[in-house]
Amino acid sequence: MRVAALSVLLILCSLPIAPQTNDPPEANPARPTVSTPATLPPVGYLQFETGVLGSSTSPEFLTRIGVNEVTRLALTSRLDVFSITEPYVHATGTPEQTVGSGEVFLGAQAVLVPGHDVSPTVSFSYIRRLYESPVPELDLGTFRQSGLLLVSDDLLGFHLDGNLVFTEQTDHGVRRVQNGQTLSVSHPLRHFTISGELWTFSQPFLASRAIGMLWSVSYPVHRNLVIDVGFDHGLTRTSTQWEGFLGFTYVLPRRLWRSDR
Repeated sequence: MRVAALSVLLILCSLPIAPQTNDPPEANPARPTVSTPATLPPVGYLQFETGVLGSSTSPEFLTRIGVNEVTRLALTSRLDVFSITEPYVHATGTPEQTVGSGEVFLGAQAVLVPGHDVSPTVSFSYIRRLYESPVPELDLGTFRQSGLLLVSDDLLGFHLDGNLVFTEQTDHGVRRVQNGQTLSVSHPLRHFTISGELWTFSQPFLASRAIGMLWSVSYPVHRNLVIDVGFDHGLTRTSTQWEGFLGFTYVLPRRLWRSDR
């Protein structure tokens, strides 16, 4: 994994970097909601989504805190690649390993229908697990691979992000299909953005369903830097009861390659 990460870093460093402009690119945060927007970050710019998530009272643990990182790069206006990692996780109330790194995923997102006027943006995303962590996961469980249908739209001053999710979960060699649905609604309030979200995922190995409600506030410090804070409350017995999070989305102000546009 270290060799692969170093190789990616060397490739990125070898790419020609376009001159910095006076107008930095605008961040397109995919955090902190469970829903992922169907729209992509600015083309050619690295976008980092970094945060800390603390959780309590789950079927898998008593408390859990993790540092999460999503790195995105839009190769074109229709295609985005990304990685999802948890460099550090600490859990209590579990017989399993309680401290370590979380899982590692790679994925890609393609825009199927670009949004314009009153038409929504529709995308498809595929995610594949590269590393399975021994540290306990959240109530959604861990998956081997995942496919998502994503829809984003603006309606009556509100922004909506909805996801339809199908994953392949594994447990001691047994495979099960998990389905999930999410809907996030956000609205600007002065310089802030308030978001509310309802999400639900099946729990095939628990014969149950996790449902939760999330609330968050974000603030754009600059065009390319957005900070966020919020909480999530589980609504079913097998859901993680409380989660609190804070983090930021940052877009590097320099393009990784030149553009004729």
